[in-house]
Amino acid sequence: MQQIASLREAVPAAHASWSRDANLHLTLKFLGEVSQDSVQSFSMAMFRAVEGSAPFTILLEQTGVFPKQGSPRVLWIGINDPEGKLVELQSHLEDESVRAGFEKEGRRFNPHLTLARLRKPQHARTLASTHRELAFEPAEITVSELVVIRSELNSAGSKYTVISRHPLSISL
Repeated sequence: MQQIASLREAVPAAHASWSRDANLHLTLKFLGEVSQDSVQSFSMAMFRAVEGSAPFTILLEQTGVFPKQGSPRVLWIGINDPEGKLVELQSHLEDESVRAGFEKEGRRFNPHLTLARLRKPQHARTLASTHRELAFEPAEITVSELVVIRSELNSAGSKYTVISRHPLSISL
């Protein structure tokens, strides 16, 4: 992603773990560590959640940091969901997950793509300020499937493995 390359070039001394393009994703539900049986149960909940949902578009169009106050720890690109389809889909997934026995998420859904996690405070504010100020061309993307992904942390970063795919399509 061009935004990452521009930030790395603009503030090379910042200590950040940058997301690789292939690993950029939008999380609708994070489970944490779960058993293999639970993964299958969650995949079925996801299957039910996408029923009757057609592909739709969202916009990547703003930059920001978490937390809003204090030392920045995460750089992100925001999601604009003009038709409310993403929020609706996430709500369906949350409902189906609860029915399958998973804990309800306590935080409000805040869709974003994580670009970097800042590991040290040195240069973090400069990097966050540069991220907010850099021109970011809005991009429209189509949401056409939900994917269950296993994430494994190691010294080289996160390794993602696709467990199941659930296409969005309205059945006739």
